[in-house]
Amino acid sequence: MSTRNTDRLVFEEAVVEANVSDVWQAWTTREGVLSFFASACNIDVRVDGPYEMLFNLAAEPGSQGGEGVKILAIQPEKMLSFTWNAPPQLPDVRFQHTHVVVRFEPLSELQTRVTLRHDGWGEGGQWDQAFDYFSKAWGRAILPRLQYRFSVGPVDWDNPPKFD
Repeated sequence: MSTRNTDRLVFEEAVVEANVSDVWQAWTTREGVLSFFASACNIDVRVDGPYEMLFNLAAEPGSQGGEGVKILAIQPEKMLSFTWNAPPQLPDVRFQHTHVVVRFEPLSELQTRVTLRHDGWGEGGQWDQAFDYFSKAWGRAILPRLQYRFSVGPVDWDNPPKFD
């Protein structure tokens, strides 16, 4: 029996200067998603509903972003769980979905801690590339843009803020 632990996990957290209800709305409404996560989306916040973030509308359908991903579980203002896929440039693993859990913890009336766990990774080849990609993307782009959305305002997708 092997005792080697091969589970990989992306874990990120951020404190957002907003109440938990507003942060929840940012993740679970079209208007909220467009304010920080992606320039286009297809979401229906219900179990098995789509949670698709579209980053490149000029690309062919199927290569525009997080297409085909679905919501797995919802606990309003506490937890959102969804499948996720690799970027289009990693076709060997693109259609093998991983798992993301976002948790929302009120720290005060005007502060919320957001924690994000992304697991379900394979090993080697394009799995390693996808893991490396999201090890950076969640903590250096998505969560900083969430903070930006509440401290500065919605992201201007024609001139998005740069982080790191």
